[in-house]
Amino acid sequence: MGTPQEYRASWWVYLLHQLPRTNFHFEVVESNFAPQEREYQEALLLLASVAGLCLAVSLVLTCVYLVRFCCCGLEDEDEPKTRGVCCVTWSCVAAVVVCCAGIGVGFYGNSEANDGVGQATAALLDANFTLAGADALVWQTRELLAGAVGGDLTQLEEVLGPRTELVAIVRNTRRQAEAVAQTLGSLPFWGDLGSGPSRLAHGLAFLEDYRWLGYVLLLLLDLLVCLFTLLGLAKQIKWLVVLMAVMSFFLLFLSWGSLGLETAAAVALSDFCSDPDGYTLNLTQAQTDLSPEILQYYLVCSPDVLNPFQQRLTMSQRALSSIHSQLQGLEREAIPQFPAAERNLVSVQGTLNSTESNFHQLVALLNCRGLHKDYVDALKGLCYDGMEGLLFLLLFSLLSALAFTTAVCSLPRAWERFRSRDAEFEDAEDDDPFTPQESKRFVQWQSSI
Repeated sequence: MGTPQEYRASWWVYLLHQLPRTNFHFEVVESNFAPQEREYQEALLLLASVAGLCLAVSLVLTCVYLVRFCCCGLEDEDEPKTRGVCCVTWSCVAAVVVCCAGIGVGFYGNSEANDGVGQATAALLDANFTLAGADALVWQTRELLAGAVGGDLTQLEEVLGPRTELVAIVRNTRRQAEAVAQTLGSLPFWGDLGSGPSRLAHGLAFLEDYRWLGYVLLLLLDLLVCLFTLLGLAKQIKWLVVLMAVMSFFLLFLSWGSLGLETAAAVALSDFCSDPDGYTLNLTQAQTDLSPEILQYYLVCSPDVLNPFQQRLTMSQRALSSIHSQLQGLEREAIPQFPAAERNLVSVQGTLNSTESNFHQLVALLNCRGLHKDYVDALKGLCYDGMEGLLFLLLFSLLSALAFTTAVCSLPRAWERFRSRDAEFEDAEDDDPFTPQESKRFVQWQSSI
């Protein structure tokens, strides 16, 4: 099924949609978006588990490195100590710089994802407002027609009783008004779906608020660890460096975990964005009795797709025009002979004018352009800004995971070298002629000479 005319899937969506998917039995799974199917869920879990595998590899390499560092000593005897200190310090600084760059990318991605979900929720609320407005117009118009049929037209029959031909016109007007009311009552096709967009919008907004807040806290925690790591390296504060090494180890798990979640979410979103019409149509038909012709009319909104309401709207318009002409005829023929009928005719004429006004508004609301625009805006929010934000968050998680892996390996060496440099400094003080003790000995030697 074709995608909407104003929406085109991005190339990022196309690339992610082409990724191979397998279930737990390593059987190929189709890339159609089907979150309710078990095999599709298993495929997403396997994609997310790739990040877990990377975490296991990084932990093994880190453990091997730290075991070698603890068991084999700090360095070879022939290695210059100054060069070793600089190498360890600059590796830590480089890891912090990479992490800070990833944090900047993460803030941008978090903002983009939030904007995309916000655009989608706003579009859903607009669609809900359109459906609610159409519902209100139908209810109001039917109430007006029911009041006219049960009140003024009934009284007109009594007033015009001596003229059977005029009574026949009034009865025909009543039948047409009842037919219009019945036709309008059949127009609201959405039924229980009328509040569906609103529920979906509020659910998305609720989840997005917690997702946004969680990422902000994670980004701030990463930033604090980076800043305190730089402070510990600059001031050579041993306890702070050790604490930041422990925090880096903890954030290593969070970074790889968020990477797995973002990978699964990006792939699932790409599957949905590659064919949103197909999933929406299948889901709606499975959960409701909505006609596929009506749904296709709003999803595609093309001149090639016929308006499923056109026939009923045309019949109602003709009936209203016929009622209007009949009332004008009654006004010319009945009022001169039955002056008491004027009040009822004027009242019915006002009801008819209000009905026609509501009818034109209802025709505009039922046109596919409004709801289709809301549908496309929701798709653009999720599949453009939302996808872009997810990809930037994925890059942030990857950079932070690599940076914290480097930090976990480098910070213990930096702490150990701080201790080695302190010992070297204490040994050097004994032989340094510029220390206070040596200066005092030198003065005593000169006085003895």
